[in-house]
Amino acid sequence: MPVWAPAAQTVELHLPGQDRLVDMIPAPGGWWTAPLDLEPGTDYAFRVDGSPNRPDPRSALQPDGVHGPSRTVDPDAWQWTDQNWAGKDLRGSVIYELHVGTFTPEGTLDTAITRLGHLADLGVDIVELMPLAAFPGKVGWGYDGVGLWAVHEAYGGPDALARFVDAAHNAGIGVCLDVVYNHLGPSGNYLGVFGPYFTRAHHTPWGEAVNYDHDGSQQVRAFVIDSALRWLRDFHIDALRLDAIHEIKDDAAAADPPQTHILAELSDAVAALSAEIGRPLSLVAEADLNDVGVITPTGEQPPAKIPSLGMTAQWADDVHHALHARLTGETQGYYGDFAEAGAWAKAYGRAFLHNGTWSTFRERNWGAPVPEDTDPRKFVVFGSDHDQVGNRAVGDRPSTSLNDATLAATAALVLLSPYTPMLFMGEEWGTRTPFQFFTDHEEEDLARSVSEGRVREFAGFGWDADEIPDPQEPGTVEASRLRWEELDEAEHARMLAWYQGLIALRRKLGWSQRTAWPQVDETDDVLTVTYEDIVVATNLSDQDRPAPAATTVLLSWNPVDAVPPFLCPGQTLIARR
Repeated sequence: MPVWAPAAQTVELHLPGQDRLVDMIPAPGGWWTAPLDLEPGTDYAFRVDGSPNRPDPRSALQPDGVHGPSRTVDPDAWQWTDQNWAGKDLRGSVIYELHVGTFTPEGTLDTAITRLGHLADLGVDIVELMPLAAFPGKVGWGYDGVGLWAVHEAYGGPDALARFVDAAHNAGIGVCLDVVYNHLGPSGNYLGVFGPYFTRAHHTPWGEAVNYDHDGSQQVRAFVIDSALRWLRDFHIDALRLDAIHEIKDDAAAADPPQTHILAELSDAVAALSAEIGRPLSLVAEADLNDVGVITPTGEQPPAKIPSLGMTAQWADDVHHALHARLTGETQGYYGDFAEAGAWAKAYGRAFLHNGTWSTFRERNWGAPVPEDTDPRKFVVFGSDHDQVGNRAVGDRPSTSLNDATLAATAALVLLSPYTPMLFMGEEWGTRTPFQFFTDHEEEDLARSVSEGRVREFAGFGWDADEIPDPQEPGTVEASRLRWEELDEAEHARMLAWYQGLIALRRKLGWSQRTAWPQVDETDDVLTVTYEDIVVATNLSDQDRPAPAATTVLLSWNPVDAVPPFLCPGQTLIARR
């Protein structure tokens, strides 16, 4: 059971189940090895220079939480039945984001398996799981994970993840896992005991940055890359979504001689693994950079400002913000820029609103243009996601304030955009269940800090303290659980049928293989997206408006037999030109 601890004088392996302490042997490169092999299911921990028991940085399972001992796991014991799974290219796929803890009443991976039939009937290509890495407490979003190699025990642990991926593949659905390599959470983060995993040379919103470019960074980089490859290889995961890569600080490219950026190195490693196992593997970046260097293949000269990182795709938040501002009328915060006249058409038509132009909320020019020959499927877009819902004061979804006709318009504009569309769990039936911010920290000071911080965050927007859900209260996570019984209600059944119809139309038209950018227009509150053969139009006004020139109705929110001369208020129409 090796562990990297380059500055340690002594490292001991503690086996609590045997009440045994074993001296570890130093090895080259700062590694330490144990003179014995551990059987699967063995609990163990490390003591570095006489420290208390600390979990293995590469632990696969933390059965007693992030502060307890690690447990060995044998991935060769998993019974896979997905031998015929050929993989799934994320570009052009319909992605479905879900939070395991609130997707079902039980909040486990095994109960999530029981809903895969629903996702298959909906037409989902890839399910994206919010982070599963071990985090403090029982419930949380997962972005404060500290066991980056472990699967959260409350969700069922690594065995349950293997069962879920196997079942998803047998249902024809790929799996994308959300991973966080820009920071670790504040509770249970023991990496610093072992080595220079962090550096004060860079600062992030969470404090010291992960050390990707200073002394000792070679093994830190390997720690992250090996973790990513393990998800893809051992768990048969098809894609990884990398959280907030703009907070991954790596100045290696500016070194003399220049070094490869950690994300480009990861991209090359994933490409090599893909070639080895013979199926597509994807990397999706959440990036607040507005720069196509993120999705430029490694080795190619990017047409923008940053090095080519080789990501398969990147999230395009600008499309969400522009669509949200246009449909809801919200102008607070960063929505102000996106509520300006013409902002929706610009962002929807070319992925970025800020493409070298002034960003009011950043107080600087931001981004770079998207070249004409860029594949639009390399951008992931959505009408809602965990961030854009959960980071609102009360976690309210668009369905809380928008009528069904406008929700239907949102679905059409996302699913029949030129981009790769993503849905957020429950959106497909128009649920009004909130998705709130919740945590389960055991430390009183940390718990109080999180609760008070949430109140301060929204005080400037006019919210009273008693209106903000307390992240630490059990009722907050309970309020966020999907209510599957809503599917028995007529209005929700109608919305589900609309989403199913849109996704079926995507498949019929071969939408996932299309790479053409559309023409985008807004006239008299009618939004029109025009492709060579298809037009999507929605009337947001309260009056009849002229319908676009078209020949055959393919799908309509208010059913019609032929292309009408006018679109009635709230009408969304997809037609052949």
